[in-house]
Formats: sequence, C-alpha cells, structure tokens
Amino acid sequence: MELINNFSEIFLSVWNKGILGVDIFQILIGIGIFLLFLIFRGLISKLVIKKLEIISKRTTNKLDDTFVQSLVGPARFLPIVLGFFIASYYMTFSLEGREVVDTINRTLITILIFWVIHQIIEPISYILSGLDKLLTRELIGWIIKSLKILIFILGLAAVLELWGIKIGPIIAGLGLFGVAVALGAQDLFKNLISGILVLVEKRFKIGDWIAVEGIIEGVVEKIGFRSTTIRKFDKSLAIIPNFQFAENAVVNVSETSNWLISWIITLQYDTSVDQLKKIRDEIESHINSSEDYNTSIGVAVRVDKFSDSSIDMYVRCFTKTGSWNNWLDVKERLAIAIKEIVEKNGASFAFPSQSIYVEKK
Repeated sequence: MELINNFSEIFLSVWNKGILGVDIFQILIGIGIFLLFLIFRGLISKLVIKKLEIISKRTTNKLDDTFVQSLVGPARFLPIVLGFFIASYYMTFSLEGREVVDTINRTLITILIFWVIHQIIEPISYILSGLDKLLTRELIGWIIKSLKILIFILGLAAVLELWGIKIGPIIAGLGLFGVAVALGAQDLFKNLISGILVLVEKRFKIGDWIAVEGIIEGVVEKIGFRSTTIRKFDKSLAIIPNFQFAENAVVNVSETSNWLISWIITLQYDTSVDQLKKIRDEIESHINSSEDYNTSIGVAVRVDKFSDSSIDMYVRCFTKTGSWNNWLDVKERLAIAIKEIVEKNGASFAFPSQSIYVEKK
C-alpha cells in the first residue's frame, strides 16, 4: 500500500510540475491546439488555395496566377506559426522558459515574413517584363535571383540576431575570406562582370545567332553568371566563358536586316570595252529594278582591276530580307541573272590560268 502511495505522489508531482515548469495537462492541451492548426493547414491548402487558383485562372493576367502560386508555401506555413504561438501562450512557463519560447515565436514569424517577401519577388518579374526596352529577359532573371539571395541572407541574419549571434564578426570574417577567394577567383568575377555587361548592353539574347570570330558561332541557349551556352550548327553544345564576349567582337547575325552580296566576276581578256560596259550597266539595272535589294544603302557594279588571267568586275549590293535562307535565294537568282547577261552579250567567264614549265635537258 505504501508503495502505491509513493508512486501516486511521484506521478502527481510530475503531472503538476511537468516539463520546464509546465504541467502535463497544459502540455497536452498545447499539443492539441498545435495539431488542430496542423489540420487547419491542410484545409487551407485544399480549400482556400485551390479556390484562389480557380479565381486567378479565370483572368487573362498571369500576374495573379504567379502571385497565388508563390504564396502557397507561406500560406501552408502560417497555421504552424499561429498554432505554436497560441499553444505556447496557453502554457505557463518559467521566466527563462518564456524567453526561449518567445524567441522561437519571433523566429517563426521572421521566417514567415522573409519567406513571403522572397516569394513575392517572383511575380515582380512580370511587372519588370514591361520594361523590355530597358531590361532584357535574361537581365530581369539575374535581378530576381540576386534579390532572392539578398532576402535569404537578410532573413538568416535576422534569425541569427534573435538568438544572440552577432553577424558583425561573421561578416568581417567573410570579408577576409572573400579577399582570399577573390585573389584566386579573378576569372570568376571577370566572367560575372562580362555577363552583366552583355545583358545591360543587350549584345545578344537567348535564341540569337551570334558569331565570335575564331571562337564560336551558333545559337544562344542560356546566359549564365559565369558562362554562356551556345548550340553550334552541328548540334554540339559549347560552354563559352563570358569574358570572351567582352574582349572580342561579337556579331549578332540574328539582328541582320540587310544581307550583303559582294562578288568578283572574272571575265576573259578578249572581252571588248563595249561588252564590259553593257554587262556592267545591265547587271546594275537588274539590281536597281528588282524588289529583292535595298538600293538606298548603295549599289556598286564596276570594272575593278586586271588580274593575271581575267578582267575583274566588282558587284556589291544589299538584300532587303533579314532571313539567311531568303538571302541564299536572292544570291542564287542574281548569279543566274549575271550568267545570262554575260552570255547574252557574247562574253565568257575566265578560268584561272596555269603555266607549265618544262625543264630543258
């Protein structure tokens, strides 16, 4: 009987004193409140968020769709914050215990606030997309990523401060570490700055056909912080450091609006002066009367020089099309027209001369 009484006293003592001065009954009630909010969290995700998604999809604007999707995570986290807050304030803690619990509540609220800010940044990209004349799509992506990283760092610093961890010495230490890293990562920063310059100056964008003489030619697939991914015309993939686009001339072939045709036509030396003049005038007339060429830029058809085995006639003009395939079609039509003009005037194209030297014995 005495053994049972001792067990009862110890059990009641533990029940009343509980853990950290909180009796077991309050702990059970607090856990029940927290579990209730966890259930409420599921209802939010299934009912409220789904309803908002349905409403947002009815509009033609993608901004509200992105806004709702970005807040799904914080919305599911909110009941956890509220549940822990209400459950903790229902329980009676000691002075030290209350300080710890308050710090946890502040931490959860801080995480929630910075999470919301972090997620709201994504819909901002749709607002910035209206500034496409000032900012490229790739630069907007970089800005969004940089803002997200900044918000994460600020949120982490705020949480550390709540727990009494001073970030000043950490930043100072990171500064010294950063100097050491910078000395060994100069190429990384050079590529990063070059990538920013590419985007700010709008040298090219994703989908553009670019050419860097002696380095690369192909279609841009991705512009990264350190390098740019280019798909070559043989379908191989090339990763080019961004500094190459800052230190070398970049030709954005996709921006070509008037393709150049520049030829040297070689005629035989027996071509008379009258034939040369007629061929010249008819080629120039053909170009000027055709809708294929932009004659406002300039047309040049002139006898150029006397080569070793031919009289050279220079033809230079610009097409109206910006399409490479159409440019090839125009070149083909011009080549056929020039051949017809030369043959019609009784002249012939010259072949390279060959001299044969026979050694005397």
